[in-house]
Amino acid sequence: MSGQWDPGDTHQDTTTISWWDRIKSAFAGILVGLLLIPVSSVLLFWNEGRAVQTARSLSEGAGLVAAAPGDRVDAALEGRLVHVTGTLSATGTLRDAEYPVSAENALRLIRQVEMYQWREETRSETRSRLGGGQETVTTYHYSRAWSSAAIDSSRFRQPDGHQNPPMRVAAREVVASNARLGAHAIAEAQLRGFGTPRDIMPPPATTARPGQQVADGRIYLGNDPTAPRVGDTRISFAVVEAGPASIIARQVGQGFEAYQTRAGDRILMLRGQRATAAEMFNQAQQDNSILTWVLRLVGAVLMFLGFAMILRPLVVLADVVPIFGSIVGAGTGIIAALLTFVLAPVVIAVAWFWYRPVVAIAVLAVGAVGAFGFGWLARRRRRPVAA
Repeated sequence: MSGQWDPGDTHQDTTTISWWDRIKSAFAGILVGLLLIPVSSVLLFWNEGRAVQTARSLSEGAGLVAAAPGDRVDAALEGRLVHVTGTLSATGTLRDAEYPVSAENALRLIRQVEMYQWREETRSETRSRLGGGQETVTTYHYSRAWSSAAIDSSRFRQPDGHQNPPMRVAAREVVASNARLGAHAIAEAQLRGFGTPRDIMPPPATTARPGQQVADGRIYLGNDPTAPRVGDTRISFAVVEAGPASIIARQVGQGFEAYQTRAGDRILMLRGQRATAAEMFNQAQQDNSILTWVLRLVGAVLMFLGFAMILRPLVVLADVVPIFGSIVGAGTGIIAALLTFVLAPVVIAVAWFWYRPVVAIAVLAVGAVGAFGFGWLARRRRRPVAA
């Protein structure tokens, strides 16, 4: 989100908190920390189960999927998981309900809306004082920028002079109701979010309304596109056209629906390219692996914060002399990290035993054999050579 920066449009607040209030807050934070640790553990445990279920569902689907012809509907494949590839197309015209913009034979017509608005950014600097108190200086910066989401200026620290009006126009999407992948029908819900949109120019007729003009390929609501004012709005349009596509889903009549696997997940994958079933399942497995690691990281961060909050009172107690507080703070941070590095893998290991007992035992067996082998080699090297 780009905007104009006015270094002079700032406001500062200074707040102080006594050492006693910090102590009370730190001890109250212990309760939050004690809650975060089990929550993060449950997240880590659940994530391993989710990853296993998804991996098994994808493996199950990869073993069951059947290639279906694109030019006709094979009744023999009714109810089965099928893979179809071909050209995804639609007939007719998609029209925007409020503007004279249309697209022939398109899959999606998208209206994108941005409004020039005030935004608030905050920066805080906290300094510990001798005696354990703290002083926090918060600086609020106000600038103007284009944003596709409404910014609630009533929540600003200084709303006066920074009011944002409500957005005059809403974003919209029109989806083809008769899209087909070869001989197979694709439902509107399955098309939402599909494809890579291509920007299109609004026609000259859009300038017929007072107070609007076409500038830089967008409809501009305001006086001067080169000097926007708060409340000015720009509207752009994009289209997703017919093109190659591949789908893996359950064949139902002439269309598709999600396939329920025995492992627990539902499979419906629609991609904007010609891809084999193996390529689509491999990509889905990679996506599952990435999501698994992201959630592991989230769980580990929550666990670290939990331990850090439990140890926080030690930092506040030592912060009577700020330099001691900094030293203790660094130490508690290291301890929280070490506890996280110990507990998080343990939770994941327990989850593996719960969800993947055979794999977990095999990994432990390999590790035990490796440790025994290294130990045997080490002892052999230390054995003296006979003269």
